[in-house]
Amino acid sequence: MSPARVEFDVPAVPASLDEVQDRFAAWWDTLGIDDVRLRFGLETALAEIAANIVEHTRRADQEAGRRYTVGLDATDRELVAVLTDNGLPVDIDLAAVTMADADEESGRGLALAIAALDRLEHRHEGGHNVWTLVCAR
Repeated sequence: MSPARVEFDVPAVPASLDEVQDRFAAWWDTLGIDDVRLRFGLETALAEIAANIVEHTRRADQEAGRRYTVGLDATDRELVAVLTDNGLPVDIDLAAVTMADADEESGRGLALAIAALDRLEHRHEGGHNVWTLVCAR
């Protein structure tokens, strides 16, 4: 695996969010990219989607042992994060996502991810939710 491509697996628990951010930072440091906009966009979206996986696993799908995989890849054209979880299928229309009202306590994660990225995709495949996050370079 080249330094531009890393993959790791974590349990779908709140403590994994720190690990995801730490591993993202370590990966980013190997890339030699000085574009703060790119880093902020991908890192924000990654944190939001990972938090959604953890939160919805805790709330709706409490089966022990739920995990998710994070793949990070950099090419000359784009930066990509792919999160794959083994939780219940997500039924979401990303085109219909809107920002929550200011007085609401939640409901901003997907809207923030969409705003931060050039492309956010979700599919359910082989018993897994697959989230693809893309920032063009």
